[in-house]
Amino acid sequence: MPAVDIAAPAPLPNLAELLKSRKVVKILAIGSSSTLGIGATSGIQSYPAQLSLILEAALKGVDVEILNRGVAGEIAESTAERIRSEVALSKPDLVLWQLGTNDALAHVPLDELEETVKSTVEWLRENKVDVVLVGLQYTSRFAKDQNYFAVRDLLQKIAADENILYIRRYDAMQFIAKTRANLDMMSRDNFHLNDLGYHCMAEHVAHAVIVSLYLRRLRPKAP
Repeated sequence: MPAVDIAAPAPLPNLAELLKSRKVVKILAIGSSSTLGIGATSGIQSYPAQLSLILEAALKGVDVEILNRGVAGEIAESTAERIRSEVALSKPDLVLWQLGTNDALAHVPLDELEETVKSTVEWLRENKVDVVLVGLQYTSRFAKDQNYFAVRDLLQKIAADENILYIRRYDAMQFIAKTRANLDMMSRDNFHLNDLGYHCMAEHVAHAVIVSLYLRRLRPKAP
């Protein structure tokens, strides 16, 4: 799948600046069951745990510490409250906010979801913490659910409006499901991911973060 379809690059200015002088990065991975790792055979197969290894291999000499603060079944409003307390306690350099799936299932009003996300993103900016939004997952169980699509599209719009990195997890997972049908990424409930699914998720997030981290360096200078 083309990288641009996984995520449109957006700058991570605070993290990029920190890496100039520091070799330790603290990341807060927060969200619901996809962050917690429901469906994985063990905690080390969760996406944050796998992501840590991928980033350390890519960012040579950098020690990556990822705090997994996933809570199963949580909607964005509850996560937003925890983000403020977790940031105050752990002082991360980057927040990976996985969201959308439970809001879609709970039919949270779109305007309420938009306000929750935008106000939290603004708060993180004020505190000089970069944020990446990790969107809702694809599953055949909700492949025709219009509300599911509406939440997916809203998150993508918010990310574009705010110029922040958004992982199009739905599109990436749908692409794999259609082109590599022999790859089973779902657990038995056909809703949560399995070990392979979490590995793919970790790779998608890692690739998007790395590209965005060096975005300014890759862009040609204006004449």
